[in-house]
Amino acid sequence: MGLLRGVIDPELGSDIVELGMAKGAQVSDDGVVVLEIALTTSGCPLRAQIQKDIRSRLTSLPGVTRVKINWGELTQDERAEAMSKARFNVSQDAPATAIPPTTKVLMIASGKGGVGKSSITTNLAAALAEKGYAVGVMDADIWGFSIPRMLGVEGDLLSVEGKIQPLVRKIGEGRLEVVSMGFLVAQEDSALMWRGLMLNRAVQHFCQDVDWSDDLDYLLIDMPPGTGDVQMGLAKMLPRAEMVIITTPALNAQKVAARVADMGRKNYLRIVGVIENMTEFVAPDGSRHALFGAGGGQQLADDIGAPLLGSIPIESIVSAGGDTGEPASLGEGDAADVLRAIATAIAEEYVPPMEMAGCSARMLDAAIAALDQLDLDESA
Repeated sequence: MGLLRGVIDPELGSDIVELGMAKGAQVSDDGVVVLEIALTTSGCPLRAQIQKDIRSRLTSLPGVTRVKINWGELTQDERAEAMSKARFNVSQDAPATAIPPTTKVLMIASGKGGVGKSSITTNLAAALAEKGYAVGVMDADIWGFSIPRMLGVEGDLLSVEGKIQPLVRKIGEGRLEVVSMGFLVAQEDSALMWRGLMLNRAVQHFCQDVDWSDDLDYLLIDMPPGTGDVQMGLAKMLPRAEMVIITTPALNAQKVAARVADMGRKNYLRIVGVIENMTEFVAPDGSRHALFGAGGGQQLADDIGAPLLGSIPIESIVSAGGDTGEPASLGEGDAADVLRAIATAIAEEYVPPMEMAGCSARMLDAAIAALDQLDLDESA
């Protein structure tokens, strides 16, 4: 079986022994090797390539006269385990990116469009910047880019020595660094007629060729809705990223959002929590109206085993802020209060920024402090 570890399933990228596809081997006295190989599906189009690799490896051994392969198919459970192993291997061999190693990456994701994902991305980014953090914002919703308008950032993405320079906006003591396809089109209403490979290439540029600042605390990624090519590509490129799931109280939004959480976990991404948007409308007289149902956010959080980070009410200031480039989280109102509270919870509890000093430096500081205290005690 050792030789078969060099046979790689071209689709999954791992060897057939680790994936559990090599079920057994027998060698007869006359040098005939009989293998039991189970494929992910009996009609696997890559079967011929796997067969060629197996034969070329085994027939080169002295004493082997013939190789016979009995093909089978993995069971559903075995297939799921093989896919899980392959995804884990991919997550451990991610390509290098320009994102600083100390930056916490948050993918803001949703199962469907229209739930306010981009609005929440911009408001959380602005709230974190107002708290003094350096926050990157990557608009990975390539078709439906809206981040430039929502953050009030205009200009062109320039390249300096082969590196894309993000556009910068100062907020309070912090700042935003923003990249979006919106900075690369002539008009905001221009349609991008791109398909899978071009989309993934654009996202790859944003990950590998942007000159993000070394002191970037957070990178918030406005993901496209669903679980398509861009989402899968980002999950593979950024295996240390964490995910925030956006939903509304409606049952249909909750169910499709659960699929996004499942995709994230299958790619070994940590689910930080759930944010419920458009929870209720608060009328001027103070009465509350659940226009899209109730309890969907908490139900989703319970179903996927993640905390509910907050529930954002419907307020005109949120949509108005997105139109004018002044995020509601920088203003006043119930929605602003909730958005700031979510940003605070993320920074202080769920995803605290990584300290620049490493563990060794902190241990040295602690040792020096302990020695100083000992000197004080002895001199007292």
